[in-house]
Amino acid sequence: MNDRILSVEERLAEIERRNIRVEADKAWETSSFRILSVCAITYVVAAAAIYFINVRNPAFNALIPTIGFFLSTQTLPILKSRWVERRMSKNRGTTTLS
Repeated sequence: MNDRILSVEERLAEIERRNIRVEADKAWETSSFRILSVCAITYVVAAAAIYFINVRNPAFNALIPTIGFFLSTQTLPILKSRWVERRMSKNRGTTTLS
């Protein structure tokens, strides 16, 4: 009996550790730091590429993909929540408990 209790406690502790990791991953995905970091990387890479293909004003033109990425990070959560709501309402009638 004690072995079973220890086994359950070990599994519970592992689930709790996993939940902490999952919560940290979720927080990273929506963090301002991540968004700004990717914007900065996008800007630098785009500016370098534009510079090497001899387009005028690479510093200014690199803003286009950077702004595009930033706007997508701001609108995707809205689109996701709408999609999830529609999917959940669609599945309400077809879900069974068994």
